[in-house]
Amino acid sequence: MIFKYNVCVVLLVVLSIWANIEGRSVSKFLTEETVGTKWAVLVAGSNGWFNYRHQADVCHAYQILKKGGLKDENIIVFMYDDIANNTMNPRPGVIINNPHGQDVYKGVPKDYVGEDVNAENFFNVILANKSGITGGSGKVLNSAPNDHIFIYYTDHGGPGIISMPTGLVYANDLINVLKKKHASGTYSKLVFYLEACESGSMFDGLLPEGLNIYVTTASNPNESSWGTYCQMGAGGPCLVECPPPEFKGVCLGDLYSVAWMEDSDAEDRQTETLNDQYNTVANRTAANLTYGSHVMQYGDTVLSVDVLFQYMGAASVNHSHVSMNSESSSQNVDQRDVELFYLTSKYQDSPEGSDEHFETRVKLIKAIAERSQVDNSVKHIGDLLFGVEKGSEVLQHVRPAGQPLVDNWDCLKSYIETFEVHCGKLSSYGKKHIRGIANICNAGIESEQMASAIAQACSS
Repeated sequence: MIFKYNVCVVLLVVLSIWANIEGRSVSKFLTEETVGTKWAVLVAGSNGWFNYRHQADVCHAYQILKKGGLKDENIIVFMYDDIANNTMNPRPGVIINNPHGQDVYKGVPKDYVGEDVNAENFFNVILANKSGITGGSGKVLNSAPNDHIFIYYTDHGGPGIISMPTGLVYANDLINVLKKKHASGTYSKLVFYLEACESGSMFDGLLPEGLNIYVTTASNPNESSWGTYCQMGAGGPCLVECPPPEFKGVCLGDLYSVAWMEDSDAEDRQTETLNDQYNTVANRTAANLTYGSHVMQYGDTVLSVDVLFQYMGAASVNHSHVSMNSESSSQNVDQRDVELFYLTSKYQDSPEGSDEHFETRVKLIKAIAERSQVDNSVKHIGDLLFGVEKGSEVLQHVRPAGQPLVDNWDCLKSYIETFEVHCGKLSSYGKKHIRGIANICNAGIESEQMASAIAQACSS
């Protein structure tokens, strides 16, 4: 009996030594060996040429996971798919996410494209509710209790919302879906990476611990996220590293997204932990906060000790994407200004006196006017409801960390709908004003009073 005990001890010691020689602790080794199927849901929630970067981000993420060993049947991709073959694309059929120009579009499964990229399909995919799916491949996240899930979403956002090509994903609805997924017992652990302006507001004060969900976001609840690898036209300076010259006015990627993906390309995912990546990405994304943001963590942060392999798979280290270190210049483009960046670049680059020069000037003036109009409309609503002296203060109030954006989500949804009926759809720029609408709900303004103020502000 003693002999058998000693043999077991010796075997454990040998195993421990061997595992540490391989660069992993016994616990990590055992964890890696017991992971079930790895699943991924990748979402680019925008369309339009000047939003190139979102679909480029998702395509690059797919390539990382595919090289990591995930099967197409376990990777679900949402992308409008109007970039690769866009008439504006200088490289037809190709999408790049980095100035070095490697094609990331090839082989990407297009499960949900065009109008099938919507909140209802996204939620039904997560919940594996195949009967609720409209269009697309019908592929759903049919995970099992021992499986690991990775969700990556990149798009425009605003306080308490992230965008789809049509419609919005509200924070409370997303959290409810994640809670239902946990209650179904159909995953072991879930990691969610979110790129959007005010992306922290989707989880802050809303995502409880105990769901085995770990989240990082590109920004805190109160700030924009940033496009990167952008180049101004007409020989203007490159912002960060120069994209190929034919991509004038386009951002090839988003700063937070490029940071985590280039890190995943370069590092050993069998040894690097989620927390290691978080620190690397946070340092790079906030290298210069004049042109960067604060990367945040939410949920069960204890999961951050897990190695990337458990969610992204492992691949040979790829040095084709060279990461920008955190000390480099980090002049990027605020996501809300990317449309203006594109139009300004196109205007400067078009021959003076040409039709393109004139047409782009008209679009640029219109875009600036629309921004001014929504700013003035929201300010006018605040003045009508709270008075000129207090209106702006109420609308711009930011709640303390750990407190959700709004107490009554139905109120917020209703008031946004009313606003858009009278004042027009909120653009990626206009979505920043959702905080003001949320504060109106929090102040207890009744629907009749709000409707009257909106009608008055947007008819004058």
